[in-house]
Formats: sequence, structure tokens, C-alpha cells
Amino acid sequence: MRDPQGTEEQLVRMGKWLWHSGLLKVRELFLAAWGVYSKSVPASCGQLLSQLLLCALIAGAAGGLTYNWLATSLMYSARTSAEGAAACGFLLFLALGLVHPARCLLAITVPTLGTRQGRRLLLSAGFAELATQVVPNVLANVAATTQVLRCVAQGSLESLLNSTRQLEAATEALDRASGRTGGRGLAFETPSNCSALHLQMLAATQRVQEDVSALEALLRGLALGTNRVLAAVFILSLLSESVRYLKGYLTNLRFDNLYQSKQLERLLRESPAPASAPAPVLSVTGLRLSRAEKLHCLFRLAFLGMPLGAMAVIVAADHVAFLLASMAVAWAQKLPTLPIHLSIKYDAKYTLFAFVSFIFNQPSEGKPLDTYQGTYKWELRFTSDSCQLYPAQPPQYTAALAAGTLFLIASATVFLETYARRLVHKVAASFFKAQEEQRARYLFARLHQSH
Repeated sequence: MRDPQGTEEQLVRMGKWLWHSGLLKVRELFLAAWGVYSKSVPASCGQLLSQLLLCALIAGAAGGLTYNWLATSLMYSARTSAEGAAACGFLLFLALGLVHPARCLLAITVPTLGTRQGRRLLLSAGFAELATQVVPNVLANVAATTQVLRCVAQGSLESLLNSTRQLEAATEALDRASGRTGGRGLAFETPSNCSALHLQMLAATQRVQEDVSALEALLRGLALGTNRVLAAVFILSLLSESVRYLKGYLTNLRFDNLYQSKQLERLLRESPAPASAPAPVLSVTGLRLSRAEKLHCLFRLAFLGMPLGAMAVIVAADHVAFLLASMAVAWAQKLPTLPIHLSIKYDAKYTLFAFVSFIFNQPSEGKPLDTYQGTYKWELRFTSDSCQLYPAQPPQYTAALAAGTLFLIASATVFLETYARRLVHKVAASFFKAQEEQRARYLFARLHQSH
């Protein structure tokens, strides 16, 4: 039997070997690629080709994501999505390859997704998913419920009209039989506009169905248009936030200059009068959050209760509409068909000198004059055969799960926003090292003035 302690030691040694042989090489490769990508002017033709290759890879990946976003989320046609993705990829490649701040701007935009702008984008994507998938599903179940009412009303009216025609036929037969014997006859009055009533009922139910379909189409178009507009607005706001940060970083030495960088540490060590960084100066690589930052995160997290409640209401409405529609369809399908049998027997007799029998108090025997016997059969159907029931649409679990996942990611960005801002500063510092050196000297001078 193998010693558990020896197995554990082997696993530890294997982990160390993988770290030193694999992960460190990947880290070195990433740092080398980042160094080439962040350079304003490549030092050699090899670095230039590497930089262009990285820009091409990033532009291609961005084009693919753009195509998937346009075709899947924004519901554009395949041709429009392909044209937009190709234009986006080509323009992005030109911007990244020719403009150094554009590369920094793109690198800043990625961690900016973890800030307030990215949180808004994630929430809007979640609501767009619900609006384009769940809301039409709710309306489809409402349409199925109204279709049940339409079929029941149409079937009941058709059965009533059929019963009226059967009774009218029976009455006419009795009337003919009594007329042959000199009787008074029977009269069965029916409305003369039964067909018009039937047509009016069909027109009314058809209008209701058309109104529900028009409302569903309107909400689909409105949700899709709102999704497209909000997506454009939030993408522009995300880019504008990145541009604002980069502009402030390059033009204002006091902008977001509260980080303890390596340049600042070197200046503090080389200073003849050593000064320590005060409390407001944060550490770029630190993982701890201050008490104020934690309270601020909880305060921002509380505001996410409103969109969570709205999402829950939409998902609950989807389930309730499905339950009502499924119950209504099942009830309509189980409605029985009632067979009706109407038997009519008519006997006419005559008696000669009936008064003689009456005087002598003797029963008089009548002789048969005419006999009529008829049977009428029909069925009462509470649903019309010409009216098709719509099946209940099951809840959109995939859309609800996607919206919930986006909400959880948006909630996580509340706590990651502080780290995202620190990462944004670190990315900008790696692109503009001279500017970061100048900012460190400015902060160093402020620290000495405060002392």
C-alpha cells in the first residue's frame, strides 16, 4: 500500500515542476507580448511584426465577438452582422497598428467593464435577454388562453345554432303531420340572423386574437429597438469613460494620483529626508479593501435590489402565464361531447258519433288517422372543430438563467470595481512610463510639502 505522505509529496513536487516549467513560461511569454504591445515605437522589425500580429489577433477576436453580438443579441441579419464585424475589425486593426494611445484605450476598456459603466451594460444585456425572450413567451401564453376562450365561445354558439336547427326541423315535421289531419299546427320561431350572429362572434374573437398578436409584435419590436439603442449608448459611454480616464491621466497630474507605485517607492528611498506614504496613498497590487471601500460596496450593492426585483417579476410572470395557459388548454381538451337524442311520436285518431258513446257512458274507440315518428340526433360540442387550440409555451429557463448570470456578474463588479480602477491605472502606467514617472515626482513633491 502506498504511503499517503509520499503521494502528497509527489503531488507537491509535480505542482512545483508544472509551475516552474509551464506557468512561468506562459507568464514570461505574456509579459514579453505585453511589452511589445505597449511600446509606442518598436525597437526592431521583429517587434514591429510582433506588434502588428498582436493587433491583427485582437482585431480578429473583436470582429468575431462583434458578429456574434450583432447576430445573437441585437438580432441583425447575417449579412449586416458580417459587414459590421468586418468594418469593426478593419478599423480596429488600423487604429491599433497606427495609434499608440488607441492600444492603451482598448486595454483600459477591458478592466473598465468591471466599473459602473460595465455594470450598466451587463444589466441592460440581462433585461434585453428577458425582453426579447421572456416577454414574448408571456404574450404567447396569453394568446393561448384567449384562444381557449375563443374556441369555447365559438363551439358553444355553433352547438346552440345546431340545436336550434334540429328543433326547427322537428317542429316543421310536426307541423306538416298536424296539417294533414287538420290540426292547428305548431310554430317555432328562431332568429332570422343566426348566421349574422355567428359571423359577428367570429369577427369579435378574431379581432381579439389580432390585437394580442399585434401587441406581441409591437413589444418584440420595441424590446429589440430599445436593446439596440441601449447597447449603443452603453458602448459609447464605456468608450467615453476610457477616453476620459486616459485624457485625465495624460493631462492632469493630480488625476487619480493616489497610488504607491515603484517610481514613488524609489523616490522615497532616494530622498535625503525619508518620508513614508500616508494613508490615502493606496497600493496598486493590494487585495485588501478599506472599511470605507467595503461600506461603499455594500451601499452600491443595495441599489441592485431594484433591477433584481424587476427581473424576478418578469420571470414569475412567465411561469404564471404558462400555468394558466396549460390549465386552460388542458381544461378545453377535456370538455366532453354531449350526445342528444330527440324522439317524436305523433298519433292522430278520429271517432264517429262520439256523442252517442258519451250519452251511454261508453268508451269510444278512435280509428287511426295519421302517425308520425321521427328521431333527431346531434351533439353538443363546447369547442369548435374549426378552432385550433394553441399549445402553452414552457417558461424560458435559458433566458432566465442567462439574465441571472449577468446579474450575478454585475453584482460581483460592485466588489471588483476598486480592483478594476487600480488595474486601469496600472495599464495606463505601463503604456506611458515617462508620464508615470512625472506623476510620481509630482506626488512625491506633494508628500514632502505635507510633511
